[in-house]
Amino acid sequence: MIDLKLLRTSPQQVRAALARRGDPTVVRLLDELEALDMRRRALTGQLDQLKAERNEAAKADARLMKEKGALPADLREGRRVLGERIAALEAELSSVERDLEGKGLFVPNVPLPELPDGDASHNTVVRTWGTPAPAGGKPHWEIGERLGVLDLARGAKIAGSGFPVFVGAGAKLVRALISFMLDLHTREHGYVEVEPPFVVKREAMQGTGQVPKFEEEAYKTAPDDLFLVPTAEVPVTNLHRDEIMDGARLPLGYAAYTPCFRREAGAAGKDTRGLLRIHQFDKVELVRFARPADSPTEHERMTGHAEAVLQRLELPYRVVLLAAGDLGFASAKTYDLEVWAPGVAQWLEVSSSSTFTDFQARRANIRFRSAPGAKPELAHTLNASGVALPRTIAALLETHQQPDGSVTVPPALVPYLGTERLVAAAGAA
Repeated sequence: MIDLKLLRTSPQQVRAALARRGDPTVVRLLDELEALDMRRRALTGQLDQLKAERNEAAKADARLMKEKGALPADLREGRRVLGERIAALEAELSSVERDLEGKGLFVPNVPLPELPDGDASHNTVVRTWGTPAPAGGKPHWEIGERLGVLDLARGAKIAGSGFPVFVGAGAKLVRALISFMLDLHTREHGYVEVEPPFVVKREAMQGTGQVPKFEEEAYKTAPDDLFLVPTAEVPVTNLHRDEIMDGARLPLGYAAYTPCFRREAGAAGKDTRGLLRIHQFDKVELVRFARPADSPTEHERMTGHAEAVLQRLELPYRVVLLAAGDLGFASAKTYDLEVWAPGVAQWLEVSSSSTFTDFQARRANIRFRSAPGAKPELAHTLNASGVALPRTIAALLETHQQPDGSVTVPPALVPYLGTERLVAAAGAA
């Protein structure tokens, strides 16, 4: 959530920063917030003055009652009118505050200055790893079908398109990748493993920025108003909602596996083949809490943790710094990790590593004390996919496919999968 104090003290700075996102509706929304904030302050000042008058009047009335035993009718009427004015202003103030909070939830985070200007065409490759194979070979959906590890048709029969079924060695590959990534992040990168609920309350979705703006993208249950998690970022970040953490524990990192559910509204007809854009997928997520001064360093460290997964899987990738106009709603800075998939000849995003500065912490009331007795401060939150499975599996199959139709398994994954090579199962196409 935007810092209203910053908007009040540096309105042009905030406007210029948010204008970099390229969304004119945001600037208009700032106009409404400023007007509401001014009205709120005016009402607060009036109420403070009237309540002070009421307090002084109450003292005077007490003295008068002691002297005369009763208040004159005109004085009682004046006190009644004063009370009504206060009640009316309190009701208006409450309405203004609700509007201010409601509209504030639709304002995105302020991009950090180091981001390039422009839309996605201005995203910048900051580094690469590995040598991408020449484009060509079979796409992953053909490889998966031939090996008998992926059944898209039966998934569509069960739940509709965008819900794949992994079979046999494919199901074991999913399980192996999850275990491999959790072990890597907990044993070598220092994360605490968490298994959170796969549904969350509305407050949790609001805290991380998914609702109200993107509610149509989520799967929701009725009548209890619970949301299937779009990412483990939501439940894990909300572990510390409405808490004051001990600053001595920061930075603090969690790793969690969850299935993820996304409607992907508006994405019809885009990357619909295979595993490139689906509605249910598995992902290991990294979430970090940091002091504000440490969050830039923590962002780079966390990005490196996600990169380590791709390096162990021997997948060439690139790290892309997103331009201000391509930034996610809650993010202040994002690196996308994209793996090369030669079968579809595309760079596929498998991780977004983002710092949210204090945006989520303000929405979810996540604070810390730098020292015992110190005033609570807003923490900084960060998260990265560590990593998402579908496109990683697509890149694995396409990158490591062999002329005989088999797929070699990276050495780091062999102990989890129990084989060095994926071959067609008996009866597979």
